[in-house]
Amino acid sequence: MKKYTIQNNPFIVPTNDGKIIKEHFGLATDGNSNISIAHMTAPAGWSEPFQTPEFDEFTFIIKGKKQFIIDGEQIVLEAGQSIKIEKNTRVQYSNPFTEPCEYLAICTPAFSINSVNRED
Repeated sequence: MKKYTIQNNPFIVPTNDGKIIKEHFGLATDGNSNISIAHMTAPAGWSEPFQTPEFDEFTFIIKGKKQFIIDGEQIVLEAGQSIKIEKNTRVQYSNPFTEPCEYLAICTPAFSINSVNRED
């Protein structure tokens, strides 16, 4: 029995905002509720509503820039930078810049639409 898994076919999360989400491991891909790992591309001008997730989220920027508003503080990360946002923290993610932002998002426990708590 193999003690590893190679992911060649990530789950493409359907979106309607132009963001590309490829979940390599997590609830949607392999049923893992402990961690999710996704490769994301946020188009220029993209944003999503504020949310207060019930999971820690780690973000590593590969290309471009991404803006975070965390408890009212605005932070911009660029390629090569990373951030950990602790669970139960109010945050808004966006890319108000002119270039797409490519990044990795790792959530512990795994991302779930039921535990992200997006505001309407």
